Amino acid sequence: MTSTQPVSFWVATDTHYLNKSLQDGGPAFQSYVNSGDGKMLPYSDELMEALVHNAELKKPQFLILSGDLTNNGEADSHKELAAKLKRIEKQGTSVYVIPGNHDLFNPWARSFKGDKQIVTDHITSQDFTELYADYGYNEAISKDAGSLSYVVEASPGLWLLMIDSSQYVNNEKYGFPQTDGRILPATLSWIKDCVKLASEQHASIVTVMHHNLLSHTSMSVSGFKLNNSQETMAALRQDGLNLVLSGHIHMQDIRRDPATGQTAADSDPLPVYDIATSAFAVNPHQYGEMTFDPRSRKVTYHTASVESSNGRQTMELQIRTCYISKHMPSSLFQKALITKL
Repeated sequence: MTSTQPVSFWVATDTHYLNKSLQDGGPAFQSYVNSGDGKMLPYSDELMEALVHNAELKKPQFLILSGDLTNNGEADSHKELAAKLKRIEKQGTSVYVIPGNHDLFNPWARSFKGDKQIVTDHITSQDFTELYADYGYNEAISKDAGSLSYVVEASPGLWLLMIDSSQYVNNEKYGFPQTDGRILPATLSWIKDCVKLASEQHASIVTVMHHNLLSHTSMSVSGFKLNNSQETMAALRQDGLNLVLSGHIHMQDIRRDPATGQTAADSDPLPVYDIATSAFAVNPHQYGEMTFDPRSRKVTYHTASVESSNGRQTMELQIRTCYISKHMPSSLFQKALITKL
């Protein structure tokens, strides 16, 4: 029987965890940090410990980590992070993860000693599913054969569609981690099967991926939005999936398609929302605190940081029982409702 009690859960992304044992604070490490993009790598361990502590205090039902779990896919970083996630689960909060573009087959994996960067071990996709078996993969209702995507029942009536949008199989050949992302046609087909299964169970789905579905900046930048974002958008809309949680761009932003006030070619388009949560590794070290009400199917989101419980960006969104929309008359569509506060 589906519970009628609201569910509390969190989403964090781009934790970029670096095991302390991989750096000595020396010149090579300081130079690397100073030339970076604002990630607080010297305090990587403290930040993750703060997240563990916050989860212990507030006890969300589950925590989503939507990719770029580690700095550059270092095996030691993955192993230590998995140990911290085990502590979170022992506190009563389930954890669900997917990889980002930094996490697998990454030839940039490094340790830092004195004035030298030293190549260190990275992990493969098989290593990932073994290290994080207890954080989504073992509980999966279904797994995609061609990627590390899976779907899981995070709570009664609420499924998470955890999409692996990263491209990493050629990283070692290229000599660098590929930044851009896409969703394979076979994965889109698998998603449709997941939606059908969810419909049979009268479950709602929240979609999670590392890369962005929509553009979150007016600046001319590449590699953040999915390469096949329009194809993916059409597929998600057809499948009745109207909420995506993403990361990657290190910005806090909420976008909708069609944008408020815009008229789409479809006279009755399903609004689709992409919430990009900012990088946890970058000040102000935010994550999203969310709730799901199974009775109204309303999802709420507001930002919180490990330093403060004050929300910075808030939204409410009503999602629907998942079904294949082309098989349903438009009069039966339950409209999405969003309010930015």
